[in-house]
Amino acid sequence: MQEFDPRRPTPRIAPRLLVGLGGFAALALGWKLTAAEATAPITAQLDPAAISALQHVAFTAAEAQPGFDRPESIEVKVRPGETFEDAVLRAGVAPDEARAAVRTLSESMDTVHIKAGMAFDAAVAQPRSQRGPARLIGLSLRTGPANSLTLSRTFDGALRLRELEEKVSAEQTVARGEIHGSLYESASRLGANSALVVNMVKLFAHKVDFDRDLKAGDDFTMVFDRKVTESGRTIETGNLEYASIKGIQFYRFERRGGDIQYFDETGKNIKGFLLRTPVDGARMTSTFGMRRHPILGYNRMHQGIDFGAGSGTPVVAAGDGVVVEARRWSGYGNWLRIRHNNGWETGYAHLSRYGKGIKAGQRVSQGQVVAYVGTTGASTGPHLHYEVWLNGKRTNPVGAKVPQGTVLSGAELAAFKSTKRRIDNLVAEQALAEVEPTRKLAALDTAPTKVALRR
Repeated sequence: MQEFDPRRPTPRIAPRLLVGLGGFAALALGWKLTAAEATAPITAQLDPAAISALQHVAFTAAEAQPGFDRPESIEVKVRPGETFEDAVLRAGVAPDEARAAVRTLSESMDTVHIKAGMAFDAAVAQPRSQRGPARLIGLSLRTGPANSLTLSRTFDGALRLRELEEKVSAEQTVARGEIHGSLYESASRLGANSALVVNMVKLFAHKVDFDRDLKAGDDFTMVFDRKVTESGRTIETGNLEYASIKGIQFYRFERRGGDIQYFDETGKNIKGFLLRTPVDGARMTSTFGMRRHPILGYNRMHQGIDFGAGSGTPVVAAGDGVVVEARRWSGYGNWLRIRHNNGWETGYAHLSRYGKGIKAGQRVSQGQVVAYVGTTGASTGPHLHYEVWLNGKRTNPVGAKVPQGTVLSGAELAAFKSTKRRIDNLVAEQALAEVEPTRKLAALDTAPTKVALRR
């Protein structure tokens, strides 16, 4: 029987053999994957962190390119009349590298029929010797709302193509923020697009003067449907379910028969009879009443209000109605008059042109573009002269007491309250989620102070 010697290690053949076989298998698998990557594109559905890492793989792979500095990112946009290869050449790489890159990309996209303005990021490394052309280390571009292509070099210099696809999910988003800059800029930072903001402006147009009533720091909230990628990028928006500015709230509600309207928190239709401002984002430059006429030079009655806006700014119908006049009218220049219900009419003057299909007898709806701001007639510059008439007499648009809209009742009011309750809970949950991290941070900050006091 062999004597045990503690100075001599016990031979363990089986584990060593398994490790060796495992290493050989891993090496073989790695060789197979590397060969496959160099010849065929890879399609993957990845999480946002992985997608971000792959899109910038060219930067991390720079060390594998001997004789070249670390790459720099160059954003390139295709110019009118140039090919994709021409655009890649403008990044500073050699013609053969540009051709190779385009040839590899053509496996997964149409590199011939491209549009001017298409953008891509090129990672380019300069030679350390400062001689010769730059090296294309990588290239990435977006090919769809949730799809992108990434081209990068392998350790042996070959180009590898990856097709990246983000998962897209539908959700209802609560966007809360403060106004800094325009409402559009502020809402865009929270994932809203221009269509949502336009809808919101129309909702508040008869309640809020966007030029005078809003100031920096005013809060607003939007609840809307959207399709969003894993990285948080909005690619499509749906209905605006709720909106609030400075405490004024509007809820979207579908009535019996499928009619969709917006109501305030009491169930009153927020669609006023006439909008306060028929031009989005315009400022009031002249009020109703006596004033010194800027052209004639003497005092006379100004029978409307003026809104300063650039030439070509859309003018919308202040309410539902029928076009009575769309013609040239003396000092008013191009003039438009719309007849509404119950003896109310609105007039729009100094227009540059009329909206599509606008003529006498044409029925229009509130918020519809009916004309564009201009400076025709007796005008010193582009602006809209806006008038309101009641039973054939002009009245001050600012102080006009126009009829109110629909008020829900019975079963419809009960259904509306259920919708309102759901939206309110969503907004409250979002507000709590925004406050909770601050509370935790404050607790952590005060903990050391309490310990010090005990000492």
